Amino acid sequence: MFPIQRPRRLRQNETLRGLVRETRLAVDQLIYPVFVRPGEGVREPVKSMPGIFQWSVDTLTDHLAEVFSLGVHSFLFFGIPSQKDSQGSEAYSSDGIVQVALQSVKDRLPDAVLIADLCLCEYTDHGHCGILRDNNVDNDMTIDVLARTAVVQARAGATIIAPSDMMDGRVGRIRQALDQSGFEHVPIMSYSSKYASGFYGPFRDAAENTPAFGDRRTYQMDPANRNEAIKEVFLDLEEGADMVIVKPAMPYLDILSEIKKLVRVPVAAYQVSGEYAMIKAAGQMGWIEERRVVEESLIGIKRAGADMVITYFAPEYATWCLGN
Repeated sequence: MFPIQRPRRLRQNETLRGLVRETRLAVDQLIYPVFVRPGEGVREPVKSMPGIFQWSVDTLTDHLAEVFSLGVHSFLFFGIPSQKDSQGSEAYSSDGIVQVALQSVKDRLPDAVLIADLCLCEYTDHGHCGILRDNNVDNDMTIDVLARTAVVQARAGATIIAPSDMMDGRVGRIRQALDQSGFEHVPIMSYSSKYASGFYGPFRDAAENTPAFGDRRTYQMDPANRNEAIKEVFLDLEEGADMVIVKPAMPYLDILSEIKKLVRVPVAAYQVSGEYAMIKAAGQMGWIEERRVVEESLIGIKRAGADMVITYFAPEYATWCLGN
């Protein structure tokens, strides 16, 4: 009871606040998503994501070497292919854009963690995350292609395979394919709770994967559902997932918190393109203190239970930490 209890005693200065701080976010807990496309010397700005670019392999490799030196050592790869077709064939080509990028970055940064996003949406001419049959994504045909792609990604140097397609049974099929191909040591980080969200809009500019028709609600999760997220996580773990992802982060912190309480594997949260773009836009307009809001948002995600955060702010945050 007041005056005996005075919580302000532990808030008097930054040193004391730091000593009793409950939640900490380290730079090596951040994963930086990047977009790679064909060409040389390419550094194409993504208009809806200020500060984010599509890179060619040469410029991306140089860029990631700089980011690695800041302390961010984990990178998530998305590819924009030279050609798209109904089967998404460049996804599983040995000289596909992500495979070439993985090899290049692996040679330059052998100690980096290279995470290959596994989905067909960037590679199909219809923009959906799988193989179509009568204008519907065929689940079982798709997971066979995903398994094939996972092996190619692992062969190219991926440290981790991250399936984001939300097909049923894909984790088990990918695990089987990896093991049979001698990649039993390669972990799977599954987008287990991936919602059909309106926060993905800017990503579609960056990855050039807007569906030609319809949307992705027949395979991504309904934003209203909580129990289904838990079900999806446990299904993926039963099939062999080593880590799970909640996506998006900010609108689903309750899901993140509950999943972290229930599982004993590392849990990641993806601060997606819409979250990034909103903070950037408000910061540029002077409506918020951008750095403060970025740090607060990342701590909020960590406090909710994330062991690691996938965020486009990773290089900036790392720079700020070095500046401190």
